[in-house]
Amino acid sequence: MAKLYGIGVGPGDPELLTLKAMRILQSVPVICAPKSNYDSDSFALSIVEGVIDKARQEIIPLVFPMSKDKEVTKKFWDESAKIIEGKLNAGKDVACISIGDPLFYSTFIYVLENLKERLKDLAVEIVPGVSSINASSAAAILPLAKANERVAVLPATYEKERIRNALKDYDTIILMKVNKVFDDVLAVLEEMGLKDKAVFISRCGTEEERIVRDIETLKGKELDYLSMIIVRKQE
Repeated sequence: MAKLYGIGVGPGDPELLTLKAMRILQSVPVICAPKSNYDSDSFALSIVEGVIDKARQEIIPLVFPMSKDKEVTKKFWDESAKIIEGKLNAGKDVACISIGDPLFYSTFIYVLENLKERLKDLAVEIVPGVSSINASSAAAILPLAKANERVAVLPATYEKERIRNALKDYDTIILMKVNKVFDDVLAVLEEMGLKDKAVFISRCGTEEERIVRDIETLKGKELDYLSMIIVRKQE
């Protein structure tokens, strides 16, 4: 059977593609690219457009709507897995590209689990990518950890008590998916005296990259989905 590749394409800067990712993306006959709805473009695909050859390779968009309804999302995971299964059974290697890393908060994880149930002899290779966390840390010149410091990564959509506990127990805290709950997170940071220790980063590695150190200026604003806050308590 052909092989399935899960390829991380980084946070947005094409120069952050690994050499291995480039080699595989240039050689596979089929590339699957995620997007949030039928009418949108694929951000992941835009990162690799300078590497692939659309005239020679088959590019298949996979729709993964941003929904908390598990029945809705499962339907799209099933549809995507079925498409990939067909290509693999036809003897064609398939590369599924993911923003950042394919095994870190990526929809590819669910598709992979689905395919493992469908194909018992599934051949898989994962090519890790630069995560948005590492890229944001670099862009803000903000160390994530040194010596025996501890790091926590969690969705900002967690209940406030979990966020408080993480902020209390860890030296560096990365809050993902912060765009829709920013004001709530800001309130917690102010309450704990950590507002000035926080940096907001969005669209890291793209032309729209934004780094804000005075995060109070973002209160009440509409923020990009690809956003995070890094809180570093130590100097």
